Amino acid sequence: MVRAIIPAAGVGKRMGEGIPKPFLQIGGRPIVAHTLDVFERCDSVDEVILVVGMGDLQVCAEEIVDRYGFAKVRKIISGGKERQDSVWEGLKTVEGDTEIVVIHDGVRPFVDPKHLSESIERCQECGAVIAAVPVKDTIKEAEEGADTHHPLVIGTLDRKRLWAIQTPQTFAFDLILQAYQRAMEAHITATDDAALVERLGHPVRILRGSYRNIKITTSEDLALGEMILSQISTAEHAEDAEAVKRET
Repeated sequence: MVRAIIPAAGVGKRMGEGIPKPFLQIGGRPIVAHTLDVFERCDSVDEVILVVGMGDLQVCAEEIVDRYGFAKVRKIISGGKERQDSVWEGLKTVEGDTEIVVIHDGVRPFVDPKHLSESIERCQECGAVIAAVPVKDTIKEAEEGADTHHPLVIGTLDRKRLWAIQTPQTFAFDLILQAYQRAMEAHITATDDAALVERLGHPVRILRGSYRNIKITTSEDLALGEMILSQISTAEHAEDAEAVKRET
């Protein structure tokens, strides 16, 4: 069995909105609904565990899962204070017949279905696969200190070796469960799931993702999301038109 954990408990502090970030809309639908749609249509995923804010269980069940008919969402549970806490809550509900767990941010609605399927396929070979794209900008390392507006540069990193990490992050269930168990017991925090697996000494493979697979965090990201959604819609209409021409 392949189960997916979708953390969607973000409060959207940087949005300046009065509703949870995953429930903000692009293209007339909540962000998380676009995300869940990709998993619903992916044949490689058997079930989805959706992790939301404690006060959002009912509205999520009624206004998103039931409204849009997401049959693969078998569990909707409350998350924790941080993303890592929410993923941990999700992992604790994963059933024992699970072989692979896919962890994907609820506010990354433009994940490529092909990348999702490929991450699961590659995970069967190596146990840990993460989506990422090469860094395009020059990255400077700055000195830590009180001056956060004008920090001192202490070095320039070689961007040829740098990747911007995304989700999905896909793991053998036993591996990611062990990684989280050890981290939570030792009160270790990490910015992504793979970092906890790395602490076990297990190799993590990169699957080249897409620059379109953005994480919607700010109001500027919402505007960019609308543009990406329009591009996707235009491309799909063109493909449908071409298919009709071939049939006729």
